[in-house]
Amino acid sequence: MLDKLASASVIARTGFLAAVLCACAVPAYAAALDRPVQLALSEIKKEELPKAAETAPAKPDEKAPAGTAPVAPPAASEPKPATPPEKPAAPAAAPEKKAPEAPAAKENDAAGAPRSNPALPNVPEGSPPPHVEYDVTKLPFPVQKMRELIIAAAKTGSLESLRPLIGSGDDMTMLSLADTDGDPIAYLKSLAGDTDGQEILAIAIDILNSGYVHLDAGTPDELYVWPYFFAYPLDKLDAKQRVELFQIVTAGDYDEMKQFGTYVFYRLGITPKGRWRFFVNGD
Repeated sequence: MLDKLASASVIARTGFLAAVLCACAVPAYAAALDRPVQLALSEIKKEELPKAAETAPAKPDEKAPAGTAPVAPPAASEPKPATPPEKPAAPAAAPEKKAPEAPAAKENDAAGAPRSNPALPNVPEGSPPPHVEYDVTKLPFPVQKMRELIIAAAKTGSLESLRPLIGSGDDMTMLSLADTDGDPIAYLKSLAGDTDGQEILAIAIDILNSGYVHLDAGTPDELYVWPYFFAYPLDKLDAKQRVELFQIVTAGDYDEMKQFGTYVFYRLGITPKGRWRFFVNGD
């Protein structure tokens, strides 16, 4: 019995030594072969884990592994177009010659003929009588407005009411065929048969309520003139028109006018822009 136990002990020791020798021999044998030892995962430290290998760009002749999308080559920068050489500047064109311009019409020109005074009749002999108009609504608005202002001022009974409409300086209304000095209201008062000049105011109202003519249309001398007798031949007046004339002058005045061959009593002109151009007697 003791001999069997001793034999078993010897066998156990021998197996233990053999296992130890085998455990030591395996790493040595692996080192001799220069091969890495396969360690258990629990024995590998985290910092010893190999890093993921960076994907190296595939060579042109190498094929990408199956399932891998091909990497597009970097886009080549587009070449900038070369700057075209500047063209030589074209020679400056010769200035175009223009025909000489016609001289501008003078302020007192009408149909090319100079007029010495717009308040003087300018009806050529043998010309047909001008069209007579009575409808004041056909007047340009500035002309209508000035006509209404003159009538309203005259109805006040005071010559002084005309002063703002007569104006001053170069734009002052012409009150005589000759040059006048001094105050225009005082001059008008001197022409009246009464001391306050109401006769002049009444004449202005009568004239502006008569028929009118439109003269020199489209020229610097364009005017609307009252009464129409200013541009109408006296020997062409019919019976009705003579009645209209006698509302302004007497039969004796008419006989004197026939000797001159034209109307020579008060006349009043307004420009298309509404300027009171003149208010004169025949002088």
